[in-house]
Amino acid sequence: MESVLRPVVVIGAAVLVTLLVGWAADRSLRSVDARHPETPLWGLLRRCRLPVQLVLCTALLRGAYRAARVEEQHAPQVGQALTLILIASSAWLVVRIAAAITDSVYAQYAGTSRNVPKIRRLRTQLTLIQRVFIAVVMVIAIASMLFTFPEMRTIGASMLASAGLIGIVAGVAAQSTLSNLFAGLQIAFGDMVRIGDTVVVDGEWGVVEEITLTFLSVRTWDERRLTMPVSYFTSKPFENWSRGDPRMTGTVFFHLDHSTPVDAMRKRTLEILEQTSEWDRRAWGLVVIDTTPTTIQLRALVTAKDAEDIFNLRCIVREQLIDWLRCEHPYALPRINTATAPGRPEAGQDRGMAPIPDSKDLGPGPGAR
Repeated sequence: MESVLRPVVVIGAAVLVTLLVGWAADRSLRSVDARHPETPLWGLLRRCRLPVQLVLCTALLRGAYRAARVEEQHAPQVGQALTLILIASSAWLVVRIAAAITDSVYAQYAGTSRNVPKIRRLRTQLTLIQRVFIAVVMVIAIASMLFTFPEMRTIGASMLASAGLIGIVAGVAAQSTLSNLFAGLQIAFGDMVRIGDTVVVDGEWGVVEEITLTFLSVRTWDERRLTMPVSYFTSKPFENWSRGDPRMTGTVFFHLDHSTPVDAMRKRTLEILEQTSEWDRRAWGLVVIDTTPTTIQLRALVTAKDAEDIFNLRCIVREQLIDWLRCEHPYALPRINTATAPGRPEAGQDRGMAPIPDSKDLGPGPGAR
């Protein structure tokens, strides 16, 4: 009976202490967060309650499991299992604390700053730093768990003795992975591209949705996802429409007839722009930029605050101007002339020659009856 009661008492006491400490810590963080609402860190630290309880409970059991008088043949296995759980839960707690700190820094900066490019830059850098930190913590935790086994200590000593050769082999084998890793760090701190930037990659227009240490995801306008290695952005040219000032200038081209009323079309363009919310009122214009024997080419120039608005504004101007020409000035639309132009001399008259008579005026031919 005692062999069953002792483990139950030890486990129950550890769980009870863990719940009490977790409740007290959560209550303290909640009160501090209520007194300092300008600092989101205290509220974010409440997400660490579960890993803290797991670490505390495992540590208590690890220190008191011998008091439960576990059978000698099971004691090493129980101690080993508790050690592994303690290492894993400690790594989980460290990761949660780091995530709370980075989220707090980003939330405070985003709440006080109005500079959108700098906010996106900080978000990108914090995301990549957090991913690097998580990778380092995981490697350390796994290595610590492996080195708790006596057999792995011998292997570890041998690995340390041949660390130079292993490093060279690993570097050659993981060359592409390491290049992507350093490219991700270069993107984060070189401010080449940030989360939320509007980019054009391989002719595809989209918004950067996610940046990791190895790949970058771009969400296109039609909700597709383009996933490519981050080394692409350090080795090939691409367009970044959001770097610096996000304001953009767009153009709309028209091929119309020479009789197009350009002044009236220019006034109509201004009326259309004044009725749209996408136009930022920085600049506009409508000019004839080229002419051909059959048409003239007009260019409408418009401005907007970002890439999305400039695309919508170009579509609006193009659609409404074409509709206006179709309804008010249909003669201005391009067409193929099949009739003789007014005032054009007949064939042969411009050289002083007599006009060619029509065949019905010549009378019957030689074979006529």
